Amino acid sequence: MSFRLAGFRPAVVNAVALVFALSASVVFAQNATGQAAQKTPAPAAASTAAKPAAPAAAAPAANDDVMAAKPGDATAGQGKAAACGACHGVDGNSSDAQYPKLAGQHEMYIAHQLQNFKSGARQNAIMMGMATPLSVQDMHDIGAYFASKQSLPGVADQALVAQGEKLYREGDTARGIPACMACHSIDGRGNPGAMYPQLTSQHAQYIEAKLKDFHDGVTWGNEPHAQIMPLIAKKLDQQDITAVASYIEGLHVNDTRAPTTASP
Repeated sequence: MSFRLAGFRPAVVNAVALVFALSASVVFAQNATGQAAQKTPAPAAASTAAKPAAPAAAAPAANDDVMAAKPGDATAGQGKAAACGACHGVDGNSSDAQYPKLAGQHEMYIAHQLQNFKSGARQNAIMMGMATPLSVQDMHDIGAYFASKQSLPGVADQALVAQGEKLYREGDTARGIPACMACHSIDGRGNPGAMYPQLTSQHAQYIEAKLKDFHDGVTWGNEPHAQIMPLIAKKLDQQDITAVASYIEGLHVNDTRAPTTASP
C-alpha cells in the first residue's frame, strides 16, 4: 500500500477554475434584467461554492477501506469473533483439520486476509460472506483476539519428519527451494512485521491443501507479497508437500514451560 501527497499543480488548476467560475457568475449577473438580475447572484454563488466542496466531503468515505485502523482490541474482538468459533474454535484451535488454527496468529495477518476475502482477492464463499460486513477496525479487533491465544501443539508423522525438517530448515538449493524458516522463522512463529504467518502446530491437512493450491497457481491477490508462495510451491512435488506439512504440524514451542535453572 502506498500513499502519495497531492501535488501543488492540481491545487493551482482548481483555484484558477474557481476564479473563472466566479467571474462568469458576475458577468451573468450584470447582463441580467429586472428583479431576476438581483436574485440570480446569491443562488449562483451558493451553487458555485457547493460544487468544489462536494468532492472534498466525499473523499474520506471513499478511503474508509484503506485507512489504517487503530490497534486491535482483543476484548472487543472476543465478541466479534464469536461466529468464527463455529469453524476455527472458540479459542482459535479448530478441531476440524480443514479449518486453520487461528490461535497465536498475527493480528495484521488476520486483518489482511479478512480484507482479501472481503475484496474477493482471496476466494472462499464462506469467508467472503463472513468478512463482507466487517469494518477495518472489526478485522483488527478479531485479529488481536486470536493473536492473544496460544495454539495447541500437533503431532508429526515420524516417517516424514526427516524430509520435512530438511525442507523447512534447509530448503533444496539444487531445485531452487528456499528454507521455510527463512520467512516463517525457525520455530514457525512467522514474521509479523513482514506479514509472514505463523505456521507452528497448524493442521497438516490444511497446510497440504494450501500448498497444493499454490502449486496449481492459486494466488491471494496481485500484490508482490502474494506471489511468493505460488512460485515456491510450483517446485515442490507431492511428497515434499506431505512431508513439510506434517513437520509443520509437529513444530511447536512449549510457551508455558517454566525456564530451567542450573543446579548449584
